[in-house]
Amino acid sequence: MKFPGCDELSRRSVLGAGAAVLGGLATAGVSTRTAYAAPGYTGDTLVVLSLHGGFDGLSAIVPIGDADYYKARPGIGVPKSQVIAGDGTFGLHPALTPLLPLWQGGKLAAVHAVGQPNPTRSHFAAMEAMENAAPGTSLRSGWLDRMLGTTGASGPLAGVSLGSARPNRLFAGPASDVSMTGVDTLTLAGDSAKRPIAAALRAMYADAPAAQAGPALAADKALTATSALRGVAYTPANGAVYPATDLGAALKDVARLIKANVGLATAAVDCGDWDMHEGLGAAGKGQRMYDNLNELALALAAFATDLGPAGMASVTLLTISEFGRRVAENGSRGADHGHGNAMFLLGGGVRGGKVYTKWPTLAPGALVAGDLAATTDYRAVIGEVLQKRCGTGALGDVFPSVAPSTFGLAAARS
Repeated sequence: MKFPGCDELSRRSVLGAGAAVLGGLATAGVSTRTAYAAPGYTGDTLVVLSLHGGFDGLSAIVPIGDADYYKARPGIGVPKSQVIAGDGTFGLHPALTPLLPLWQGGKLAAVHAVGQPNPTRSHFAAMEAMENAAPGTSLRSGWLDRMLGTTGASGPLAGVSLGSARPNRLFAGPASDVSMTGVDTLTLAGDSAKRPIAAALRAMYADAPAAQAGPALAADKALTATSALRGVAYTPANGAVYPATDLGAALKDVARLIKANVGLATAAVDCGDWDMHEGLGAAGKGQRMYDNLNELALALAAFATDLGPAGMASVTLLTISEFGRRVAENGSRGADHGHGNAMFLLGGGVRGGKVYTKWPTLAPGALVAGDLAATTDYRAVIGEVLQKRCGTGALGDVFPSVAPSTFGLAAARS
């Protein structure tokens, strides 16, 4: 397999004469540059869950107090009588019931009417902008890579993308990171006592230039760091039961790495299938949005149960998506690409049980080309978390020209 690097040329090329050996790393992608940050990271493990496809925040966090919501969505709007944790202004979709104890316990919150500063309805362009998070600058790195560079996190597993061997653009840049389909499948294809490919890899690149040796040695370090975990059956704690989904498997591995104290500072997980132009459906089982939200809720609830209060005390999970859906439903009982959206935040330091927002309303005159207006930059929300929970100092090193939100949605680490 190819080892994507930190710029567009190296993303599309194979490294040097060692490419054939590097191709043996069957289930991991490793960044090609190896500039490690200084040791000493003591902040929260930040878990970034990307809801790719254009998450419909208006279905998940329902603006029950806005009459224009029901005018715009006569078929797919979630009735007031069906929401949970309703406060007269907002309520949660009933499919999120597995998360209700976390909401009521103050560990889960939402932020509504968030978005990107330069909206686009192109999936590719919006995802690229969301993961780069530095519009109008020459930066081409991913914002999680920049976050790693500011926090003092180091080690082969400081930054991990779970669920796919394809390198995550959030980590594009100089900090070392690894992408894996799963902890147990992180192997060098064909490596065995009779065929010591890993040892040969180390010897081959021992004296090689950093640009060539970087991915091979980073892969070897990642393999070594997870060697004690692989092949040992993992039993989630506290009776947690993860759903048998890709998201459930990925979050279980994130919890596993956190509890193993392997130096995980941040993890990225993708969860797709939110592009619901048709068949989004009413708020009932068997409907596409309901079922997707319920799978999401079950996975998040299992993750929090597995880690327990002590484990979650040093973890913050947040969701992002490239854009929201249009306010008005379409003729296919779905919603097309839009703008303003909602984010979830889960963790021990989250001041939960409420929706944070500067709500613009859904009145026709308040919409932006038919979309929910974004009154809060999604980066500002993340910025508040980075400063209060992850020890990031000057936010400009991660998000140029962005100030953190002032919602007070997270408590500062003591």
